[in-house]
Amino acid sequence: MTPDLRQLRYFVAVAEERHFGRAAARLSMTQPPLSQAIRALEETLGVELFARTKRSVELTAVGADLLPEVRRLLASADGLRPLAQSLARGEAGVLSLAFVSTADYGLLPRLLRDFGTRYSRVRLQLAEATSDVQIDELVAGRIDAGLVIPPLPPRHAAQLSYLPIAREPLVIAMSTEAAEQAGCRRDRGQLADWDDEPVSLSALADAPLVIFPRRLAPGFYDIIMDCYDAAKLTPRIGQEAIQMQTIVSLVSAGMGVALVPQSLRNLRRTGVVYRPLVGAVPVVETGLAWRTAEVSPVLAGFIDIVRAHAAAFVDEPGQRGGAKRRARSR
Repeated sequence: MTPDLRQLRYFVAVAEERHFGRAAARLSMTQPPLSQAIRALEETLGVELFARTKRSVELTAVGADLLPEVRRLLASADGLRPLAQSLARGEAGVLSLAFVSTADYGLLPRLLRDFGTRYSRVRLQLAEATSDVQIDELVAGRIDAGLVIPPLPPRHAAQLSYLPIAREPLVIAMSTEAAEQAGCRRDRGQLADWDDEPVSLSALADAPLVIFPRRLAPGFYDIIMDCYDAAKLTPRIGQEAIQMQTIVSLVSAGMGVALVPQSLRNLRRTGVVYRPLVGAVPVVETGLAWRTAEVSPVLAGFIDIVRAHAAAFVDEPGQRGGAKRRARSR
């Protein structure tokens, strides 16, 4: 048999008062039921907790050692109700969130900062993953939500919800040598900086393209291919990489050029220049995906934060609203 909380509270009262009568008065009860409850507790535990005489009640050595442990147990039990209420309100708990590497340089820090300010007691479990991996993890129930690049696979449309958050223009990342060959200029008096005048994709037509495999984010891949189509160019794929950090590193090493979201400008890398593109600028969208049927209070709070950011987003003038989502063979 396991002691109940009532018995443990009685034990603490007698231990602190060192007197059954005073403890009974403190507990708003009579002495006989209190004495019986303490005897029952001792029988359950198989030890004596008090040494009793006609004039005093003292803790045994076992009782003295047990007292702080019982106090901790009672404190934990007392915290269950407020904890449960906080969990129900989404103010405490755990949120498992995955994100694509492109979100790490603009969108993700803003969302986490706002969420942390409002829900400081929620523990975040973060993992970087490509969109395809995130979808698999969501469907399997291993993460709560993911920042992905659409579209979502049609076969999971009935299981997943999707909220677009932001669309940002693509810029071209190139090495300083490629920038010089394309006619880009350094700012006067700022020899380490480059001007921000748009460059045409045609000026870099001979440069290999560094890109990720299409299976990882087919929507994003197709946007880049559409950009070359619009310029009547056929890209020569030089290297493939999964993470944006690796793609930019390959660009820095002179392995080619890459089309990346504008927020990647925040990724400073020696030997890399970011420039806007001439003409209609392609854009890439990032949104939040989650299982429609499983929205915990914590996740609902995060979705509220995401909705606020999505509502604040306004398309840049002149951006091309959407890429053709046709299938491509590699």
